[in-house]
Amino acid sequence: MNHLLIFLIPWKDLNMLLMKEGYGVIVLNPNENYIEVEKPKIHVQSSSDSSDEPAEKRERKDKVSKETKKRRDFYEKYRNPQREKEMMQLYIRENGSPEEHAIYVWDHFIAQSAAENVFFVAHSYGGLAFVELMIQREADVKSKVTAVALTDSVHNVWHQEAGKTIREWMRENCCNWVSSSEPLDTSVESMLPDCPRVSAGTDRHELTSWKSFPSIFKFFTEASEAKTSSLKPALTRRSHRIKHEEL
Repeated sequence: MNHLLIFLIPWKDLNMLLMKEGYGVIVLNPNENYIEVEKPKIHVQSSSDSSDEPAEKRERKDKVSKETKKRRDFYEKYRNPQREKEMMQLYIRENGSPEEHAIYVWDHFIAQSAAENVFFVAHSYGGLAFVELMIQREADVKSKVTAVALTDSVHNVWHQEAGKTIREWMRENCCNWVSSSEPLDTSVESMLPDCPRVSAGTDRHELTSWKSFPSIFKFFTEASEAKTSSLKPALTRRSHRIKHEEL
């Protein structure tokens, strides 16, 4: 397998991608970090059992308690009919957050793959998870990843404290297709010193990935060819327009 395509995006319709010959596909599921299980019931023994109260009085108190619980349960079911049982969340080991999930999949699957070209498509919070992956595995990511397409990413290199070398790599190897009413691939000004920003051809956040796919695959093809010929893809030449401070 020569090309490996990684999705940091909660998107399951992969028909179009699977038809692209030569691409292996891994779809991360950064939003599924826990499972819900029924909360175990704690049986509390009534204190009246050990008292010296007459049996008739204890029975009357137990009856009132049961009726009260029955009314409360009925009210809860009426208020939230979908929640008939009290549930609790169990976080998945080593995958308790989108950032942990990205690092886990990288360590156990992506880093172990034989693919010569690894590409990322990261949507929204997936972009933040990718930047965190770079911070934690910078050298490995740089050696294995050919290009990264972000779609309306919410990452922030300042808040995430991404170093200068990471920002420089992102300027050369990433592009962020953002929600905009401008035509597809129109350059969009950025306030951050990282990857170039271009229009996704839609102002709807949830459609930015879908609308950008033709340009994204062109970007990946150019990046792959540039890697072979030691040239940079044309799309990243927009990066010289981004003004940034050298720290």
